[in-house]
Amino acid sequence: MVRSAAGGGPGHGTLQGHDAAASALARLSSSLKPQLGTRLPAVLSVRVLLFILVVVLSLGVLVPIVSRSRSDLNAVRTSQTVPRLPHTANLHLGTNWRRYSLPQAAQAVASDGVLIVCTVSQPYLEFLNNWLISLARQNRHQAALIIAEDYATLDFVNTRWPGHAVLIPPALHEESNLRFGSQGFFNLTSRRPQYLLEILELGYSVLYNDVDMVWLADPFSYFKNKRDVYITDDMAMIKPEDHSHALPPPGKNGRTYICSCMLYLRPTEGAKLLMRAWIKELQERQWSPSHKTNDQPAFNWALNKTAGQVHATIFY
Repeated sequence: MVRSAAGGGPGHGTLQGHDAAASALARLSSSLKPQLGTRLPAVLSVRVLLFILVVVLSLGVLVPIVSRSRSDLNAVRTSQTVPRLPHTANLHLGTNWRRYSLPQAAQAVASDGVLIVCTVSQPYLEFLNNWLISLARQNRHQAALIIAEDYATLDFVNTRWPGHAVLIPPALHEESNLRFGSQGFFNLTSRRPQYLLEILELGYSVLYNDVDMVWLADPFSYFKNKRDVYITDDMAMIKPEDHSHALPPPGKNGRTYICSCMLYLRPTEGAKLLMRAWIKELQERQWSPSHKTNDQPAFNWALNKTAGQVHATIFY
C-alpha cells in the first residue's frame, strides 16, 4: 500500500497512489528491457558529444606532432652519423681514399703539429659519431684523424668528411666477434701501438682516444709540461686537484693499472721507446682461449719496464 503525497490515512488517495505505483513499475519495466532506440537524456548526450569532440581534436593535434617529432629525431640521428663538419682536410684526392698513405693524411689534418687519433671498425661507427661531436664542441675536430680498420669505415667517413680517415694496410678481416675479451677485439686493439709509433716517427704529437668516450672539456690544458707521455689510470676514484702525477707502484698482478684508452705522446725518444716496448709485449702475450687478453696489460708491462727511461705523467 502506498501512502499519498498528502499524507492522508490508509484509505485516502488510494487510487491516486495506485496509479503512481503502476506508473513507476511501468517505467522500471521499460528501463530493464533492451531498447535500441532509446534516446539519452539531454545533459548526458551533451557530455558524450563533448567528450568525443575533445578526443577527436586531441588526436588531430597530437598525432601529427608525435609523427613530426619522430621524423625530426630520425633526421637528427641520420644527419649526425659522422657529422658533416665544416673543416675538410686540405687533401685533393677525389674518391681515391684507398690510395693515400698515413704520411699524406697526417700532413693534411695536423694542427700545430698535433693529431687527434682514434681507430675504428664498422661496428663502432655510432661511438665514432658521439666522439666527433664532442671534439667539434671544443673546436678540436679539425685535427682528428680516423684510422679505419676496414674499407667500409674508410669509405663511410671520407665520403662524409673528406680526408679525415685513412686505412693502414692490411685491412682487418671482418670478425664474427669484436666484444671485449674476444680474439677479434685483441686483433683490433693490438695494432694501436704500431700506428702511434709511425705517427711519432713522422714528427707529430698525438692524442689517442678510444671512441667509447667523449670530451666534456678540452684536455690539452693538461699537456703543458714537456713530458714524453701523458696517461690516465684505470681507477674509479676521483682524484683531488693536487694528486700525484707519478707512475703508481705495481698492483697485485705485478703491474700498474694504467688505461690505454687515452694517451698523449710527444715525438720524443722516450715515447717511441714505450711504443716499441708495447709492441714487443703484445707479441709475447698473444690472445688464446685460456688467456683472453687485450692491449692494456701489455701496455702496463711496457710502462713498468721502461719506467726509468720514459718520462710519463698521470694527468688525470
